[in-house]
Amino acid sequence: MTHEKWTQHTRSAPPPIAGELATDYRARAAAVEYEARERRRQELAEQVAVQNTPEQRIRVWERLHELNLPKKGTHPLVRIIAADTELTVEQVREEQDRRLAPVKHEPVIATPSLPPRF
Repeated sequence: MTHEKWTQHTRSAPPPIAGELATDYRARAAAVEYEARERRRQELAEQVAVQNTPEQRIRVWERLHELNLPKKGTHPLVRIIAADTELTVEQVREEQDRRLAPVKHEPVIATPSLPPRF
């Protein structure tokens, strides 16, 4: 049984397994905690990685904080997101505008159908 979600949401140790020795439980809990900290460290690095686009960096921020990018350009989180992702406020607002822009659909070109064969 995997306990990947416990650190992200509850910040408590995984439940002990029946018959598990206390030393084994402590070692398993420490390993799970280490993995969670390492995952978070990697995600924080992704959030500011210059090779990632502003969209990718903001999506990492959204995943880490379990929040969506606000739609309003003057929302207080815009400045926080910019600081946390090492983007400018303007770059965050450009991503807001991109997400709010209507989706352009490619026109459907009807292909001529062949006459039925007899």
